[in-house]
Amino acid sequence: MANLSRRLFIAGTAATVALPALAQKQRGPRRPLVNPLIRQRADPLILRHEDGHYYFTASVPEYDRVILRRASTLAGLATAPEVVVWRRPASGRMAGYIWAPELHRIDERWYIYVAAGDGDQKFRIRTYVLSCDGDDVLNGTWSVLGQLQTPWDTFTLDTTSFVHRGTRYLCWAQTEPGIATNSNLYLAPLATPTTLGAKPTRLTVPTLPWEIQGYKVAEGPALLPRNGRLFLTYSASATDARYCMGMLTARDDADIMDPTVWVKSPTPVMTTSPEQGVFGPGHNSFTVDEKGRDMLVYHARDYEKIDGNPLFDPNRHTRVQPIRYDVEGVPLFMPPLGNGPVGRARR
Repeated sequence: MANLSRRLFIAGTAATVALPALAQKQRGPRRPLVNPLIRQRADPLILRHEDGHYYFTASVPEYDRVILRRASTLAGLATAPEVVVWRRPASGRMAGYIWAPELHRIDERWYIYVAAGDGDQKFRIRTYVLSCDGDDVLNGTWSVLGQLQTPWDTFTLDTTSFVHRGTRYLCWAQTEPGIATNSNLYLAPLATPTTLGAKPTRLTVPTLPWEIQGYKVAEGPALLPRNGRLFLTYSASATDARYCMGMLTARDDADIMDPTVWVKSPTPVMTTSPEQGVFGPGHNSFTVDEKGRDMLVYHARDYEKIDGNPLFDPNRHTRVQPIRYDVEGVPLFMPPLGNGPVGRARR
């Protein structure tokens, strides 16, 4: 009896010690972060919400719907189930190309800013706002709240939102009558999700050689507030291998509605890297990894040659990489990382 009790004690102790290892084995190893993170998803936005989850949305090659993913880790977005939260109608307004959705939490409600064309004029692109009827964005009902009201009824896309010093702003790309460009960048405080609180400020017009290759473009703005400054990245030129990222910089304490406080980098901050196999990097957003490190999110192709219109080449893939900073605290995005595991950023 004593021997039996001793054997049971030993067996029970061994089982207790093995439980954590068994649980770890059942959970499996943490998925590594690998590029491309998500294939055939362009114009990516990754939002890490206060609920601890990562939320992902992007353009799909068919340009016909808005999708969302949610995961507890950044790498987990690669295999997270994808939910279609809104589809374009069969005809009429918003039945054209659906581009570059962005998910934002504003005044305790979820909204998606998305660019959409019309059924009979697919490139008559305007920005619209979708709203969710609840807190669960993957299972709630999304409906069209309305069109974003700007001073001109012209080509409008790539709308992002952020809060700076207690004021919520909207930044977007638009064609302005009288300026011979495809799109410029604009900024304004937000009154409601669909209306501006003041006359917008024109932040930049594409004029530099690297901004006007194929098309005169400034689009896809994204804000990174760090080190006492606001770094506003954007994308320029045609959406092939010439696509690249530029950056505007302002002091954190400046009047950001004054366009003169924004300084444009004279050269692009991220470009095609044949050595890394990354072509046409752009339309980025920013997030943080699980350790709180700043991460760049963007799309690019892994080949250069494109047959036909690059907009209809489906292989713009979502990529991520850590952001480095120079000794002055300015973000460094080059070089883009090639396919494979994503390493740590070095200063």
